[in-house]
Amino acid sequence: MEILNHYILDIKEQKYILLAITLFISFFSYVLIRYVVLKAISRLFEKTSTKLDDILIETGFLNRTSYIVPLIILYNLFNSFIGSYLIINRLLLSLITIVIILSFNSLLNVFNDIYNRSKYSNNINLKSYFQILRLIINLLSIIVVISIISGQSPLYLLSGLGALTAVLMLIFKDTILSFVSSIQINSNDLFKIGDWVEAPQFGADGDVIDIALHTIKIQNWDKTISIIPTHKLIDSSFKNWRGMSDSGGRRIKRSINIDMNSIKFCNDELINNFKSITIISEYIDRKLSNLKEHNESVNKESIINGRALTNIGTYRAYIKAYLRNNKDIHKDMTFLVRQLSPTSNGLPIQIYVFSKNTNWIDYEEIQSDIFDHLISALHQFDLKIYQQPSGNDLLKIGKN
Repeated sequence: MEILNHYILDIKEQKYILLAITLFISFFSYVLIRYVVLKAISRLFEKTSTKLDDILIETGFLNRTSYIVPLIILYNLFNSFIGSYLIINRLLLSLITIVIILSFNSLLNVFNDIYNRSKYSNNINLKSYFQILRLIINLLSIIVVISIISGQSPLYLLSGLGALTAVLMLIFKDTILSFVSSIQINSNDLFKIGDWVEAPQFGADGDVIDIALHTIKIQNWDKTISIIPTHKLIDSSFKNWRGMSDSGGRRIKRSINIDMNSIKFCNDELINNFKSITIISEYIDRKLSNLKEHNESVNKESIINGRALTNIGTYRAYIKAYLRNNKDIHKDMTFLVRQLSPTSNGLPIQIYVFSKNTNWIDYEEIQSDIFDHLISALHQFDLKIYQQPSGNDLLKIGKN
């Protein structure tokens, strides 16, 4: 036993050799954990059907934890073999603390990814809450690291922060405002990832792709990305189109401007043409019967003394019948075909209905098909669409 003690004392005097042995053991433990243990765990995770364990690898949680054991081994062996050096001990303890905090940050990312892949992520976005939790933990870890290096109690440092409250609030003003805004977004369900949001004051019009603590990312329809500070978006006005998507109908609101010079009472020839249009034939018969009954007691010398069919009124009836027979138009939502006030650009006939398909591309196709037909059908009612004179029109006038 005395020989062994003497041998150990002799070894401790060779501090450089012992330091090399300590570093080698720590490095060997790191290689063993990183490239043997973690590789085996990774292969095991790849064979499982669940995706939750894969997140541990994707977020780097396992890689960061691989530093903890070698640092602990280095700390203990250094004290045992080399001796206790205050500065080195504090630096090693600080490194261990930093690695643990970084690993905990990765663990928060794991929880965040797991939540984002769950069915509940569409209801409440927790990314901003994870970020504020990470910020608080990192601030506390900085205090702990400083207390370890300085040798002071963390409570002593925390008490000193009380005097700096005003300065800290100024520094973290945007963070505090963004955190409050994040609470408003989730509690009031203002918007969520995937919503179509329009904020013209920020030049944003597209889908929300990310909701973070400090910023909201909106992918515009031209595929550019608008990055808006969270609290500024909440403080200003914006339009969320989610209600349109949830309702199952998308509004069509467009007008056809009729040349008022083409509006007139219908003669017998025009009425006979109307009767050949299947979807309004019943309307024509019913309307003629009502007009005949009303006009029996009026002076028939002038058509203006009684009531008569007009081509514009019959055209409105045709639009209603055409839209009611269109399978792409929602019949349970607002269904309106009306005249607007006459303008210098003619008499607007406004169509205010909802399509059943809310997809942008399909919606535009439905809307275009409707107005292609309605504009082409105008001449059947002896009506003309109004448009500003073009160069060719002026040339024709000049020739005449």
